[in-house]
Amino acid sequence: MRFNFLPTDTAFYDLFAKSADNLVEGARLLAGLLEPGSDRAEAADRVRAVEHQCDEVTHETVRRLNSTFITPFDREDIYRLAGALDDVMDDMEAAADYVHLYRIEELPPGVPEQIELLGKAAELTAAAMPRLREMRGLDEYWIEVNRLENLGDGVYRKSLAALFSGAYDALTVMRLRDVVEQLEAAIDSFEKVANIVEQIAVKES
Repeated sequence: MRFNFLPTDTAFYDLFAKSADNLVEGARLLAGLLEPGSDRAEAADRVRAVEHQCDEVTHETVRRLNSTFITPFDREDIYRLAGALDDVMDDMEAAADYVHLYRIEELPPGVPEQIELLGKAAELTAAAMPRLREMRGLDEYWIEVNRLENLGDGVYRKSLAALFSGAYDALTVMRLRDVVEQLEAAIDSFEKVANIVEQIAVKES
């Protein structure tokens, strides 16, 4: 029988959970952009602040990874998961920034649905991260996130159809399309996180 006398650094699980909690907060703040009379400059600033927090968690994960001898699972997978979680927040922050910088008053059809899907995916991700410790009960998570991503694809296509329906001038189409595409990218990034979790679970099972 092989014994391992070197302790495994389990702080990575806490860092993943912290990143996912930041995504929940980011999605909540993003939803604030839809509220009538909302201060979109302030909302974008708050999303940006959460993005900075997420960056700090990612940097801490990498620093710990570089100084830890024994990790709970494959180093490359830890790096990939940390980066993928950070990418989601980057995408959401970019969408909020576009709304603010372009001074968009009326968001196009489909955006509320996209943001709602982001909120659901964020909640699922936050609930899944603590379960990495046991590598159990995760299959429902990645299946549901994949389903949400498929729904997001449909919403995205309908949004593009609405944008190119002739109801908007060319410049407005370009601006609104940036927002819609960035939200779609965020939904895709959530699916990437779920796919990485699935790969980790399969390797560790």
